[in-house]
Amino acid sequence: MSKRALITGITGQDGSYLAEHLLEQGYEVWGMVRGQANPHVARLRKHIGDIHLTTGDLLDQGSLISAIERVQPDEVYNLGAISYVPMSWQQAELTAEVTGMGVLRMLEAIRVVSGVGQSRTPGPGQIRFYQASSSEMFGMVRETPQNEKTPFHPRSPYGVAKAYGHYITQNYRESYGMFAVSGILFNHESPRRGAEFVTRKVSLGVARIKLGLADELRMGNLDARRDWGFAGDYARAMRLMLAQDTPEDYVIGTGQTRSVRELVELAFSTVGLNWRDYVVQDPRFTRPAEVDLLCADPKKAREQLGWEPEVGFEELVAMMVESDLRLLSSSSRPEDEPLSPDHW
Repeated sequence: MSKRALITGITGQDGSYLAEHLLEQGYEVWGMVRGQANPHVARLRKHIGDIHLTTGDLLDQGSLISAIERVQPDEVYNLGAISYVPMSWQQAELTAEVTGMGVLRMLEAIRVVSGVGQSRTPGPGQIRFYQASSSEMFGMVRETPQNEKTPFHPRSPYGVAKAYGHYITQNYRESYGMFAVSGILFNHESPRRGAEFVTRKVSLGVARIKLGLADELRMGNLDARRDWGFAGDYARAMRLMLAQDTPEDYVIGTGQTRSVRELVELAFSTVGLNWRDYVVQDPRFTRPAEVDLLCADPKKAREQLGWEPEVGFEELVAMMVESDLRLLSSSSRPEDEPLSPDHW
């Protein structure tokens, strides 16, 4: 019989790529959504048709228990979150509830449905749990590159909430013997990334300028450096973590950093334009507390999971710019965006 997976945040970028990958691996895939009338579900089905949906909300413990009972999954991938870092300052409490406490609620739902207590160690048929941790937990980094043992110093409410989710996953693993792992994923992008994220902001901005729909691109800190990879590659790593004999946490990234300035320069060069003619630095887009340098050390994932990224930075940027050129050439309506960042 095929394995059954339940994905929270399935209407987001990561959820869509993970669903595709699991379907290719022969899984029966379920997605948890807050309401099936959500228009983003219809857009998801354009990308991935063969999925099942159940309702649930990371703010509601009872709904998560009901979802687990209905689906009876072998694996749960918790990708649902308020994942746009700048918004986390504006909605700090909601970010804590969804991105942080939502992890606890899902772990508790799995524990309750599985009948796991302090006096019972789960058997080989237990539900396996994946938590989407983030490189934003490192924040003001203590060392470069960052690995699984690097201390956290988050610099945003989002990073703080992700750190809580990471530690509570670790706690349930150690307290109840649950197969619960965290993937500490560095920045991963694609044409399905929400328009508010910097990589997609750049690719859309470049496409608009090339098509004559805009004449400038306003940016914040161009010196910040990130370890950027392709979201589809990172979805493969998620499944590999749950396929191991023992539950462990892994850092996933390329091990190479690029500045926002390099991102902008490469995106404009893809369409034959000089970025200096169009980019305007605007202090309104600077974070209250900036994270200047994030760089992964993916040695453990490479050696234990056999995972390697397949799409390079240049290929990724070209892919995103070309996709947005096609998108805006056919229609400039926001509702034609492939997927939504609002995916818990």
